[in-house]
Amino acid sequence: MRLRFLLIYMGFLIAVGISGCLVILNGSLSKDIPEHTIEINRCIIRLENDWESVSSNKDKLITKDEAFDYSVIDNDGNVLVFTREDIAKNISSATSNYDIIRDIEVEGRVVGKLIVHNPKAELSKQTDLKIAMFVGALIVVTVAVFVSYYFYLKKTVTDPFRKLNNFAVRVAGGNLDTPLEMDKGNAFGAFTESFDIMREELKASREREEKAVKSRKELVAQLSHDIKTPVASIKAMTDVMILTAKDEEEKKTIDAISSKADQIDELISNLFHATLEELEQLEVNPEDINSTDIVQMIKDADYLNKVKVCEIREAVVFADRLRLNQVISNIIFNSYKYADTVINVNGRFDADGKFLLIEIADKGPGVPEEELEMITQKFKRGSNAGSKDGSGLGLYISDYLMKKMGGSLTPKNTGDGFAVEIGLKIS
Repeated sequence: MRLRFLLIYMGFLIAVGISGCLVILNGSLSKDIPEHTIEINRCIIRLENDWESVSSNKDKLITKDEAFDYSVIDNDGNVLVFTREDIAKNISSATSNYDIIRDIEVEGRVVGKLIVHNPKAELSKQTDLKIAMFVGALIVVTVAVFVSYYFYLKKTVTDPFRKLNNFAVRVAGGNLDTPLEMDKGNAFGAFTESFDIMREELKASREREEKAVKSRKELVAQLSHDIKTPVASIKAMTDVMILTAKDEEEKKTIDAISSKADQIDELISNLFHATLEELEQLEVNPEDINSTDIVQMIKDADYLNKVKVCEIREAVVFADRLRLNQVISNIIFNSYKYADTVINVNGRFDADGKFLLIEIADKGPGVPEEELEMITQKFKRGSNAGSKDGSGLGLYISDYLMKKMGGSLTPKNTGDGFAVEIGLKIS
């Protein structure tokens, strides 16, 4: 239904309304009151001829033998016969109802009255009923059309606009993963594709930004490693040289070299801390989420399809959806990089039933037992990381975020490989 259909309906409704008014004004819905002149005369003649028998009756209900209802009274006002209970039975009520009153004469003498019932009230009531039905039908049709138009507007305008509004709220809140449902059959259909393209561009832009930030942090970490190692070597050599110095002048020179090495080391440390300060400002806003959503997070993070088992008990946990996604992605990415094996994910409740423990385990070589507590610290990596690129910040950030959510992160070796267990508080 479009606007022209509504205009056509309104024109039709106006035409019907005007026609109905004209019909009512012209009296076409009402019936003329029948006169029955001949029948009344015939009835009077019959009553006059049979007056002796009629006058012997007293207040008697008889079967109507004419096309009209009537009653007969004598000169004293006594009701002799009548054809209906609710008709006039005396001159006064007959006059008020505009009934026809005719004399009954026998041998030139008036012996009684014939009161012919005037059906005006019944006919008027029938006319009023027809008018009421006409107006009622008009109202029903009007309401039906406007209700239909309301639901049409709701489906094609209000609901799509609400979807666009909710989509804008999600995008403003940082949710760029949920696409906008396409529906070109409504008033905003032409915009839905453009809005979703905007979402995809924003998502791509955010991913590029995240990659740039990550690359910058990795570069700083790599430089720290490359610079701190020769600085440490210089410090070690100065410690040896100071012991073999030949005179005070040479000792002073070596001390100056050692002091400069300490200064360089401090400047590098300051650079690291300045880079890591932003990690302490990460916002964490926990809320109630279903563990089934975590399954989806794992599937989204597993872009190499190495997660072969994913069994998580159903529960409602208290966590930040965005940050938990970040933690899971970090753990799975580390597994890709260091193990490159299948990954099994299992979820269970702790002994007290207060936490949901999710273990993400691979079949890799693991980490030396004495280094397990160390690898969640800044810039710390397992000694068996080898030549794999890394900054030593992944598990540190993940551990920080889990603690902010009231949970935990525990790296451990299993009999078959390495695992990271995250604990989420049950709501």
